[in-house]
Amino acid sequence: MPQARRPILTDHNFKISIPGLDIGTFRECNGLSMEFDVFEWAEGGNNEFVHHLPGRMRYPYVQLSSGMTADNAMQRWFWQTRQQAELKEVTVELQTQDGRTTRAWVFTDAFPVRWSGPRVAADSHGLATEALDIAHSGLKMG
Repeated sequence: MPQARRPILTDHNFKISIPGLDIGTFRECNGLSMEFDVFEWAEGGNNEFVHHLPGRMRYPYVQLSSGMTADNAMQRWFWQTRQQAELKEVTVELQTQDGRTTRAWVFTDAFPVRWSGPRVAADSHGLATEALDIAHSGLKMG
């Protein structure tokens, strides 16, 4: 019996949640990634191949960007890190048009490490944007 075909998810409906913070909506989220370092080990007397062994897990920063509003919550959270990092759990959820969550990722012990504001130019007609890079201690499947 053939298996039913599963629909492909879209990437334009998503939600970012950070407990205790309301930092708005986002235009883009990058950094949903993880990878292993790979150790190569050449076995003595065997020149046919090199063993590849999994090492430490690596996670890039989660990068959030949004249209800038009058609310400076993203910048305030970043600014608090200079005194002491306030570790949060950041949840990214892919959602359907009706708001049902289809996939989710949770980043633990997260804190902001970089905030950037808009490019300001007198001859520009674009939207002002801001971005936040967030370091974290790992990814758990939601």
